[in-house]
Formats: sequence, C-alpha cells, structure tokens
Amino acid sequence: MKEFIYPEMMVHVPVCTSKNPQNVLIISDNASRLEAEMKKHDEINYKVISCCVDAIRDEVDSSVDVVICEKYDDSAILAHISRVLKDDGQLSISHPSLKEVDANKSLMGILGKYFKVVMPYNLYNGYSALIASKEYHPTADINLHRAEMLDDLNFYNCDVHIAAFAMGNYIRKEYLGIIKN
Repeated sequence: MKEFIYPEMMVHVPVCTSKNPQNVLIISDNASRLEAEMKKHDEINYKVISCCVDAIRDEVDSSVDVVICEKYDDSAILAHISRVLKDDGQLSISHPSLKEVDANKSLMGILGKYFKVVMPYNLYNGYSALIASKEYHPTADINLHRAEMLDDLNFYNCDVHIAAFAMGNYIRKEYLGIIKN
C-alpha cells in the first residue's frame, strides 16, 4: 500500500465527516503517520494514547469528537471509545480484511450497539477500515469545505472520500443487516 494513503484516509475521513471537531483521540502504538495528518488540521487538538483499556479508561466522558483507532485489545475498548465520544462523534478503526467475514461481523455487531452508522470504507488496493458514527453519515454529511481546504495531501479529497464507501454487491449481501447506513 502506498505509505501516504492509509494515514490520510484513517484521519481525514472521520475528521471531515464530523461537523465541528475540536478534539481527536488517536489510539495507536505507532501514531507518527496519523499525527502528521492531524497536524494538517491546525485548529483541532489531538492526543495519542496506547492501545489498552487502562489508557482509555482515564479519558473524560463525552470529551472527544473523533477517535482514530489502529487496533484494540478487546471489546471493552469499544465501550470506552463510545463513552469518551460526544453524542455526534466518529470512530475510524482498522479491522480485519473484509474477507474475514466472521471477525468483521463480530466487530461490526459490537459497534452497532453504540453507533447509528457502521460502514466499511476502502483505503487502497483491497485494504479497508470501518467508520462508526453516532450522528453523521460519512457520505451525506461530509464537510466539503474542510475536505477541500487541506494542503499537502497526496491521495485524499472529497471525491475519494465519497467513493471510498462504494462496495460491490457481494460485500453488501455478505454484510446485510450488519452494515448500518
């Protein structure tokens, strides 16, 4: 995968879906590429924590607009993510390949308990991530101004943002009733 595509899509898709993000939480053990993308949103505060329940347990309830999570140790992290997100918060989370149907259905089922919208989106060349949103829809509520005003991007733009959610019918059928859009 092109090195710049993954961090651009993991950061800018949820940040540009959020109406007015002020605080972003990055959950990662190696967040340097994600941090570099967050710096392009100079008006948004961000914080990085490690991938464990203890690290997120100390975060304040309803204090974060967007969470970017590269991995999670167990489903308890997902409950804490929901707790720290505001009522209109977004989560971008890496996940097993869409080919790993059982693992994804399990993850998406858990996310569906906390979020109104749970959708996979394409990153690049067969790689994908999930966006989970408490309020906004990632294609209907994209902030076009924010998406187009970003500088120094190699891949992401508002057209890529919307196109990333196009899925073939075989994926739609496989995840029918699990994807919430």
